[in-house]
Amino acid sequence: MKAIQFHEYGKPDVLKVVDVPTPQVKQGHVLVQVKAAGVNFADTARRYGQYLEKTPLPYIPGGEVSGVITEVAPDVTDFKVGDRVVALTANGGYAEYISLHVSQLVQIPDQVDFNQAAAILGQGLSAYHILKTSGQMKKNETVLVHAAAGGVGTLAVQLAKIMGASHVIATASSTEKLELATSLGADTVINYTEEGWHKQVRSVTDGKGVDVVLEMVGGEIFKNSLKCLAINGRLVIYGRAGGQVTQFDPAILMQRNVSVVGFWLVHILNDTKLYKDSLKELLTYISEGQLKLIVGEALPLEQADKAHELIEGRKTIGKLVLNP
Repeated sequence: MKAIQFHEYGKPDVLKVVDVPTPQVKQGHVLVQVKAAGVNFADTARRYGQYLEKTPLPYIPGGEVSGVITEVAPDVTDFKVGDRVVALTANGGYAEYISLHVSQLVQIPDQVDFNQAAAILGQGLSAYHILKTSGQMKKNETVLVHAAAGGVGTLAVQLAKIMGASHVIATASSTEKLELATSLGADTVINYTEEGWHKQVRSVTDGKGVDVVLEMVGGEIFKNSLKCLAINGRLVIYGRAGGQVTQFDPAILMQRNVSVVGFWLVHILNDTKLYKDSLKELLTYISEGQLKLIVGEALPLEQADKAHELIEGRKTIGKLVLNP
């Protein structure tokens, strides 16, 4: 089968189309023909060798897949050949086929297509659990979503409203992206490239600040986001797209009893029930029309290098997927 693999860390051009053996189906596993694979910032961090854990070489990236089961192990009874499924996995998604354990699989509702299913995985689950699990968001609280036109951001804006947020403030870097955030339900939009954007956040909240912040840039964005927090507010860090190591004085947290919380989706996946229940809930939101997915581009598998260039260049809106 064809797959995308890199044998060394580096720029997008290290991603190569290779021929590798189709995986064998082991006990408790199924073979899935991949119809869509999600592309994430985490994939680019893997490629640079800068991920939270060591990335072994050679490596086939891709942790989000949707597709059709083509083979099942003799001991598998919950799934059958022909089932449409979606799954988060450690790697191997940038390929024509992948072997997955049944604990990773969730059935795709008929109303949801393969690109949508792949698009909701990492970023949908992240947005959901950043708000609900790490951010402990409650009904009628205020939420600040940075990078609101991105994969996590477009979903977080909507999920915050679905979960009962009273005021969602979205930031982005262009008029087009801010208009998108507004169309998805953001109550206030702010261009974070403008000086003093954090003062606008406090102004629209009557000086109180926000209860939950979703932050994935670091540097000055992180420091100014702390200034946006209300008393007992929570700032959830789920990335470091700016690439900066950020230092701050923890005593700042005491001034308004605020918290800084880290989020890594891997730990959600280790709880199978939590993972499956929340993914089923997200798929239901999509099938019922409550949650709108923005699939920015769907590229052929062979253009994985282009997909990485687009993501790193901040040239995407919504989710980017590969179609083997």
